[in-house]
Amino acid sequence: MSTSNAREASRTRAQSHFQASERRDDLVRQEIEKERAAVNAKTAKLRTLRLAREEEERKAAEIRAAEKPPTRKRKSASANANPNNANGAPGAPESA
Repeated sequence: MSTSNAREASRTRAQSHFQASERRDDLVRQEIEKERAAVNAKTAKLRTLRLAREEEERKAAEIRAAEKPPTRKRKSASANANPNNANGAPGAPESA
């Protein structure tokens, strides 16, 4: 009978150890879940702030573009070239 008592005591200790390990694992999982929720909330907040900032910048750029006077188009370099010049370089001497 002492052998069965020893087995039972070993089984009880093993179960206690296993249950304590399970409780620790559950606490760790809960802590990880809390941290994950906090990171997700922070990410959502930062994303909202970024989108709001980008929208403000877009509106400001539209306002600046509307207020800016239109620029005159410049003539291209090829339009300034001498048509009598074979290589088209401006200011080059004309060929006879």
